[in-house]
Amino acid sequence: MAVYEFRCRECGSTFEVNRPMQQADDPADCPGGHTDTVKLLSTVALGGKATTAQPSARPAMAPSGGGGCCGGGCCGG
Repeated sequence: MAVYEFRCRECGSTFEVNRPMQQADDPADCPGGHTDTVKLLSTVALGGKATTAQPSARPAMAPSGGGGCCGGGCCGG
């Protein structure tokens, strides 16, 4: 099951619907009884513990050979 967020165009309320992913694009009625709704684009939040790397634990950057592109053109000759 997935959670999809909808907004009612008639009353402006936002509501969630739990349904299988196969029904993601099916219309959803507003809890107020309205049928003019639109599915909103939702973001995904993942849980976990954030960590900060110690400066000494970061790998050193490899030296660049140059010749990269800048502004859409090659400038390294």
